[in-house]
Amino acid sequence: MSEVDGTELGAPCGDGGASGVDCDEAVHQLYHFLDGELTEDRRAVIARHLDNCAPCGSAAHFEAELRQVIHDRCHDRVPPQLIERVAAAIDEEGRHGDQG
Repeated sequence: MSEVDGTELGAPCGDGGASGVDCDEAVHQLYHFLDGELTEDRRAVIARHLDNCAPCGSAAHFEAELRQVIHDRCHDRVPPQLIERVAAAIDEEGRHGDQG
């Protein structure tokens, strides 16, 4: 089983199930939560779990801090040629994916 801060995911967690999600689900949706990609209702459920489950809350705090450090230290611009190459590769992959 996976672990977050030494706690097995899927095992009873710090919030005692009060949030309606377990650690597996909360951690699985953590990046969507941090990216603001969840509905407001789903975000509230995950936030409640993170507030009441120390291991998951700690993982969320670490990831948020890590993102901030990366943001603060990465000021380089991506060369336009690289952006074009990546976009072309995605387009090509999309065309091949539609055929299969």
